This record gives sequence, structure tokens and C-alpha cells, in this order.
Amino acid sequence: MYWCKNQKNDPSPGRGAADGDVAGRGIIEQHPYITPTSSFPREGIAQVRAFFSLLSVALIVSFFPACKPDIKETGSAIKYFDLKAYFKADSARLNNQHKLTYKTVTHNGVTESKNVKIDNWARELSLFTESDINKPAWKDSYQVQQNDHTLIYIAKDPSLKTREIIINKKDGRVQWIAIYNYTKNILYDTREKLSYIPDSIYRIEKTQHVKLLGVNKYVITGRLN
Repeated sequence: MYWCKNQKNDPSPGRGAADGDVAGRGIIEQHPYITPTSSFPREGIAQVRAFFSLLSVALIVSFFPACKPDIKETGSAIKYFDLKAYFKADSARLNNQHKLTYKTVTHNGVTESKNVKIDNWARELSLFTESDINKPAWKDSYQVQQNDHTLIYIAKDPSLKTREIIINKKDGRVQWIAIYNYTKNILYDTREKLSYIPDSIYRIEKTQHVKLLGVNKYVITGRLN
């Protein structure tokens, strides 16, 4: 969480997609916020998380030392699609497959691609897991739209980080997932688009505008071989 409970978020950064609006590999290519023209150091996603986490901690500690704690989950029933359980199971499955991943990482104009063996898929896909919206306090915080193939959650509360989740299924199996996150405060705003096609490709697009420091953009794409 970048800003605790008094953060002010853009009320409508999600796409409001309908069934068929984003399909298959198309979710990897479409994004309303970022043009993927940046690049990234060799350490990949760990560097992304470390950079933004350290920056956020430094800013919060310097300017606002007292924040409310995060809402803790309890044993209450799951109301929405369980992203945490889904990616926990898929991470374990991918760990057992030991496949190579062709990974392209970009950061502010520099691009690097190579085949890598990912030993910890739970860590690699942690941004997806952290976008789970099944918290007791949020049980009525998302509008639900659903048809035969597509399930969409749209945040009602503009202070929520996860603005929209789109899940496409066929015969009960997930075909793809797209997640839109957004956080804004007086010091910076952060946008994320997370896209996932099982056994095919995942993509993480993240940009942060920081006052006085400028913009950092990251795009990470992994294709399973």
C-alpha cells in the first residue's frame, strides 16, 4: 500500500471492458496508460518491486510517519474470484514444470531479453496475488458484471488500489486475466496493468510519476517456452 487510508485515487482509471473487448493475446498489447518503450536491469521484477517499495517507504516515512494499518483478512467467506488461491495453485504448477521463460524487461528506454529459468513463480507473480480483493471490509466495494464467458469487477470506492479485474473463462477454465491498479497522492501516482494467459504469457506494466523526480516506467513480459 503506497498511501494508507487517506489516499485520493482517480475514480475512473479502469477500462470498463466488455466481453470480447480484450481477447487472448490482445490483452497483452492493449494499455490505456503506458506505451511500452522502457527497459529494465537484469534482476527483473525484484528490481521493480525494490525500487518502488523503497521509494514509497522513504516518502511516507519522511512526510507522514503515522498511517493506519492495512485491513487484515479473516476466515470469512470468499465473495469474489479468489486471485490469491488461483495464482498460488498456478505458481506451484509452474514450479513443477521447470520450463524456460523468454523474458523481456524494459526500463525507461533500454530493453533486455533472454531465456531464464524462474525458480519461484509465487514471487514472480506476486503483483497478481496482491491484487486479490477478498477482504471483509471490501465485500460490497465492487460492482460485478458477468456474462457467459467474462467476469468483471469494478471498484465503487475511488480509494481502492485495485480498480478493475477482468476474468475470461471457457468451459470453467480461466483463459486470461487482466488487472488494473491505480494509486494517487500528493507526492506521486502509480498505475499498473497486469495481464496473464495461463501456460502462455504474462505481462506487467507499471509507471510511477514522482514530483520533482520525474517518471519511471517498467514493462516485463514473460513467454513460456
